[in-house]
Parts: sequence; C-alpha cells; structure tokens
Amino acid sequence: MTSSDTRDAQVVVVGGGFSGLAAARAVAAAGASVVVLEARERVGGRVDVGHPVEGLTLDLGGTWIGPSQTRIAALARELGVPTIPQHASGENLVDLDGRLRRYRGTIPRVGLGALIDLARLQLGAGRAARRVSSQAPWDTRDAARLDALTLEDWLRARHHGRRARTLLAIAGRTIWGAEPRELSLLYVLQYISGAGGLDALLDTEGGAQHERFEGGAHTIAARMAAELGDAVVLGAAVERIACDDGGVTVHATGTTVRADRAIVALPPPLCAAIAIDPEPPVRRRAAQDRMRMGALTKCFAIYDEPFWRSDGLTGEALSDGSPASLTFDVSPPDGSCGVLLGFVGGDDARAHAARGETDGRAAVLAGFARLYGPRALTPQAWAERAWAAERWSGGGPVAIAPPGALTAAGPGLRAPAGRIHWAGTETAERWGGYIEGALFAGERAAAEALAG
Repeated sequence: MTSSDTRDAQVVVVGGGFSGLAAARAVAAAGASVVVLEARERVGGRVDVGHPVEGLTLDLGGTWIGPSQTRIAALARELGVPTIPQHASGENLVDLDGRLRRYRGTIPRVGLGALIDLARLQLGAGRAARRVSSQAPWDTRDAARLDALTLEDWLRARHHGRRARTLLAIAGRTIWGAEPRELSLLYVLQYISGAGGLDALLDTEGGAQHERFEGGAHTIAARMAAELGDAVVLGAAVERIACDDGGVTVHATGTTVRADRAIVALPPPLCAAIAIDPEPPVRRRAAQDRMRMGALTKCFAIYDEPFWRSDGLTGEALSDGSPASLTFDVSPPDGSCGVLLGFVGGDDARAHAARGETDGRAAVLAGFARLYGPRALTPQAWAERAWAAERWSGGGPVAIAPPGALTAAGPGLRAPAGRIHWAGTETAERWGGYIEGALFAGERAAAEALAG
C-alpha cells in the first residue's frame, strides 16, 4: 500500500462517529495532538442526515435524547444545538391481531388479560435487570446461565402471553434491530440496566424518545469535527494497525499515522476487518467475532401536512401487521409538511431488503394506510436508510450479543490491548447503543490513552 500523507500524533483515533469525535475532542482539550481517521466522506457514523425535499432535514440514524442522557444534552448546549420536543399530543395506536385500537400514554389497550401480562413482563424485566451490572454483566451471579438463554427463552419460561411477547418483540426490533431469539438474555438485561430501566428505553415523554435536535443530531457531530479542523481525515479506511515498543502505526487509505496510542471507535464486528499486529487478546477477539450488527431500516413518508393530527393521533403506533412495526411523527416544528417515520427491524428489515425498493416501499405504505387511512398511500416524497447496506456500519442501530458472547468476551470488550484502546457505544458502561453511550465511551478511552 502506498500512502500520500504521513502524520505524527500523540493519539490516533479510528472512526469519526460520535465516540471517536468525543475521544479526539477530549485528547485535544488535554493539549495532546490527535488525528481522526474516518472511512466515510462524512463524520457521524450511525448518525446521518438527509434532505429529500428542500428545507426538510431528516435524521436517518440516531435521533432522540432522553432526560437522563445528560452528556449529550450538555454537549448540544455547548455547541449551540437546541432540542425540540417529540410530538406526543393525542392518542397512540396499537395494531395487533388485525384489530386497531387507540390509547394514551405508554401502555397500549390490548385487553385486560394482556395488559396484566404486559405489566408483569415489565416488572419482571426490571427486577431481573437490577441484578445485572451494566458495567460488568459478565460478573453477575449466574452470568453463564443468563448468557446461555435468549430473550425468547426467558419470555416463554415465564409463560408470558403471546400479545405481551409480540409487543416486546416490536420494541426489540427498534432498540436492537433483532428478534428475541437472537438476543442473549444477559445482554438485554445489562442494556436495560444501563438505561436505568425498561421504561427509560421505551417511553416517549420522559424516555429515550423525549426530544430531537433542531437541524438533526448530525449537526452536533459536524460541529465537533469543525472544532478539530484538519485533524479529521475523511475517506481514510483503516486497514492495518501495527504496534511496537515505541508506539503504533496506523495504515489507512491514503494516510499513515504514527502515534503513541490508538483509540479504535468502531462497533466490535467492524474491528475484525482491521489487521492488528500483534493480535488483540482472546476475549477482545471473541467480542469482535461473536457480536454482530442488528438489522434496521428507517423509512420516511413525506406529506403536505401531518394529517393524522387532525384525527387526534400522535403518529406513534405499534403494529404486528406492517413491515414498519413502530411509527413516529417526525414532522418539522413549523408544520410545513408531515413526516411519518417507520422502523423496520430484525426479520422485517431482512424481508424488506429482499423485496426491493418499489415493493418494499409499497408494503410499508400499505401498513401506514392501515394505521392512518388511505391518504398515507400517496406521500409527496420518500426516503429510507437501510443501515445493513451501509459498508462502514454493517447494520444498526447497535452491535448485538447473541447467547454466549458476553461471557466469552468479558472485560475484553473495552480493556486496552497494549497501546490500543477501545471506544464505540457498544463499550459504554451506561446508555450503550445510544449517542449518550458513545460519548461516555469515547471520553473514557481518551482518559486511558492520555494516562498511558
């Protein structure tokens, strides 16, 4: 490989998503030199923005912020990016077993028996999660047993009803881009623990979907990168990292960087594509080999107005009869148009990709029409982002742990490998999988690298 650019820095960061940018920002703030190598021609990682029509900004990736996500809130204020409340005025919809119902709040109207079962499920999941450390789930008592089970195994063993299981599966397709059978129970419990409870993950008002960012979450990443200036190198896909007694040499497309330390801020499965010499420890390799990216596609239908609001609806709906099993109203605050967002995750995302663009769009719009009426069939414009088709993401919204992965990986997920430190939202001790977790992980890795 030939390199046209050779640089020296105290720390080199691999990956220009929120975690890599947070790490670089912390290194620079400490007065140390830093270079960020990003494979894409943009920063932001799994946070991106789209403009399908003039004047409209869509969050194609990470979108929301919740009240307990204090780090991203502080950063947004510092960089002058205001938040806007997620529209939640009116009634939500639930579409289960061919029946459409309206409800208010978090708990859908699904019949008394199913409602009791759902409450029992939430209580049981919360109680189990409180016994699992989000910092070190592998140290939990019975960790091996919990990691051998899937979320589906746990739901069936506790005799939860089909409707309650369906509702949790819908949530899982959005949170993890995966089905309950694909998820280690230990992984799910540590994820809930790191967010402060299941309600914090699921709720709109007061939960993880509480607010959005004006101009999109990507605005924050762009401003972080602008502060770093020419320390950020785009189009630089890292191919090899060589470590020796004196430092690290990182070889990327068009660039080679010699540094004292490296921070790799990528999802674990993507790290496996980088040749690292010497090889990382066994447990770190296990994280890279066993974890895999979720499958999530975000679909946006743009209308001349948010017509569902006049029917008293929030635009938030759960459905077991549509490829988009969860919808939100993400219309601009000025009401200049209406935008319905549909999440297509897990098996539905894989089936959606197999249908192709035209048939996939028609299937999602048919689901929207079932929820919101025939007007939903004819949007003015359409946009979607299939994260599984993104080369430098490999999927989304997060790398998931199937059974056995966490106990095999253990502390190797974030323990330094010599001069290499690991960031990325998957390594966060709280709010993993979210922008909040990405920031914490990047700042933690920066502190480790600076401490030497």
